[in-house]
Amino acid sequence: MKIAITGGAGFIGSHVVRLFVNKYPQYTIVNVDALTYAGNLNNLTDVENAPNYSFKKCDIVNAEAVNNLFATEQFDAVIHLAAESHVDRSIADPLSFINTNIIGTVNLLNAYRTYITPKQSATSRFYHISTDEVYGSLGTEGFFTEETSYDPRSPYSASKASSDHLVRAYYHTYKIPVVLSNCSNNYGPNQFPEKLIPVAISNIKNNKPIPVYGKGDNVRDWLYVVDHARAIDKIFHDAAIGSTYNIGGFNEWKNIDLIHLLCTIMDEELGRKAGTSLQLITYVTDRAGHDQRYAIDASMIQRNLGWEPSLQFEQGLRQTVQWYLQNGEWLESIANGTYQHKLITN
Repeated sequence: MKIAITGGAGFIGSHVVRLFVNKYPQYTIVNVDALTYAGNLNNLTDVENAPNYSFKKCDIVNAEAVNNLFATEQFDAVIHLAAESHVDRSIADPLSFINTNIIGTVNLLNAYRTYITPKQSATSRFYHISTDEVYGSLGTEGFFTEETSYDPRSPYSASKASSDHLVRAYYHTYKIPVVLSNCSNNYGPNQFPEKLIPVAISNIKNNKPIPVYGKGDNVRDWLYVVDHARAIDKIFHDAAIGSTYNIGGFNEWKNIDLIHLLCTIMDEELGRKAGTSLQLITYVTDRAGHDQRYAIDASMIQRNLGWEPSLQFEQGLRQTVQWYLQNGEWLESIANGTYQHKLITN
């Protein structure tokens, strides 16, 4: 089986590529990525020479490029992770999110119809990875389930909600075999340092202020990225066509409580006096339309597919901290832009 994994040079995508390359040597894995600012081939140096791995630079917004790629490569399946994903960026530049997340997804679906549908096998499918943010905001109680109505609140979540609807529409209209998943916040190695945890790690290390929106009382459900990749593996291989699964960590944290825990771990790992990093916490003006709480009910994937998180949050967070501290050159290459040099040449 030849699988296109879009967005494979990004944070979550690189972990999915690594898992599939290593676990399934009989598959051919093609990493399809435009190498925009968050795409980084340095995330995959450990598998870049594997015989069943290749990289193809392609912007999914370009329909002609997508069609040419599908015609040439003759894929059997698609795992679609390519997306613009940062809420703050979507507020500043919503059109980029509409182009990548909506138009890009439609281009992939159309290419699937043209080049995979005529020869598809029982294992062919279009797997669309999405976010829990499409469901909107929860109050103090309750959970998002697979039956929760969509209520997106940001340009990012609205663009992902639209792409979800289009994938389902192509399933019903054109009979494309699709599966979908909506996941909670991911954390772990290789996350681009614009998201909360890597920003905080970097700032604590460098004794810079840790920005916390509002009062820090917004709640998120956190999942270790390797566990998300494991869930994607399960859903791709075992989920019924047309089904949707929520993926979450059963792990709710207020932002400020997460930062306090992170400060404690960082002080221990850096050999600093306990409480030192807490002094760096700085409250900043809240994000526009900031959803109060996300919480995933992941019982269906646990029940149907036998998946559950492998790490407790404290363990996963410490492993994440240790990775960033041990891979300072990775963070430095992003801070000074040198990682882009490799991207431009590919």
